[in-house]
Amino acid sequence: MTRLGTKRIHLVRTRGGNEKKRALRLETGNFSWGSEVATRKTRILEVVYNASNNELVRTNTLVKGAVVSIDATPFRQYYGQHYGIGLGKKKKEETKPRVRGKAAQQKVNRRLKTRVLDAHIEEQFQVGRLLARISSRPGQSGRCDGYILEGKELDFYLKKMK
Repeated sequence: MTRLGTKRIHLVRTRGGNEKKRALRLETGNFSWGSEVATRKTRILEVVYNASNNELVRTNTLVKGAVVSIDATPFRQYYGQHYGIGLGKKKKEETKPRVRGKAAQQKVNRRLKTRVLDAHIEEQFQVGRLLARISSRPGQSGRCDGYILEGKELDFYLKKMK
């Protein structure tokens, strides 16, 4: 079973002399933001929900399908760079707009017209933690990859966690 902690991976010999990477402990993972088509490596903070067993939540065990809380910083930086808008900042703080070239500013303005951000995700950016679901099998592949929860799936898991 893969736990949350400093990275520790063992190689396991399998049938045919092949090798499998068994993650005993992991602290980071590669998570994808589906609606923005952006993937970033980020820190896993804690296991929040697991449909199969609450014991896995208490012991912070990483398995496929577990809902985890991840650090929002890499995605906040991406959003700020892509749209020119700072997420997760208080309304009082006024930041100076970044100086860009004419073509780059036009590109950002075009992106702003089609920008849509879910209210639940915006709340999570305020806190600095995003909810994500693990889609890989850390005990088999030695990696912890997943995707950020959005839309109806996010609503479902928020209801389950209450």
